[in-house]
Amino acid sequence: MEIRIGVQNVAREIVIDTDMSSDDVVKAVSDAVAGATLDLSDSKGRRLVVPAGALGYVEIGEESKRRVGFGA
Repeated sequence: MEIRIGVQNVAREIVIDTDMSSDDVVKAVSDAVAGATLDLSDSKGRRLVVPAGALGYVEIGEESKRRVGFGA
């Protein structure tokens, strides 16, 4: 699933590809807004930590299934 994070006062957005479910991401964002940091990990095992005060927006993409065949 692709997640786009907008950071205040930064022109570029952060794009992360994660194996987390959308419910887990929503819970992590909600906890971050209530607490101090947004802590996510991507599909390659890297961690992303963003201070909650710097969050502009979080866009959560659709959960994609692995496609098979010639159209993949």
